[in-house]
Amino acid sequence: MQGGLGGRRSLLSRPGGGLARQLAFSARRRICAAQAHTTPATQRADIVRDFKQAWEAKDINALIGLLDPDATAIGDGGGLVSAELRPVGGAEQIARTLVNIAGRASDLTILERMLNGQPGLVAQLDGVTVTVMAFDVAGDRIKHIWAVRNPDKLRSWTTG
Repeated sequence: MQGGLGGRRSLLSRPGGGLARQLAFSARRRICAAQAHTTPATQRADIVRDFKQAWEAKDINALIGLLDPDATAIGDGGGLVSAELRPVGGAEQIARTLVNIAGRASDLTILERMLNGQPGLVAQLDGVTVTVMAFDVAGDRIKHIWAVRNPDKLRSWTTG
């Protein structure tokens, strides 16, 4: 029997490993949801709003200032649409990636929405939801961003 990280890697690389990743993601999400938020709800909403405005303005420095230096961003395209294949780490790299996306999709509409009771963002092109973003805010910085781009998972968000 193989232990340590190697055992997990082999599990995730096997056929059906996607299910293992989904289960791991779901477990992490539930653990995070069960933990009490130390940042007040209004402050989390303000930080997400500031993030939205900085992203729309393509302001790299403002984005970096809102992100924890060790922040991570994870995208889920489901193999159906483009998304970063690996987590993006670090405030500067996340900010540059987002500004690059905004530059390629100038007609992107970003809306503030509640996601599972937390402030989040919904990005739309021509009234069709193309991304839903959830945030983990700790203190006055964003620690994690989860971006769902898989159209199968976004059907209920589409208004067009």
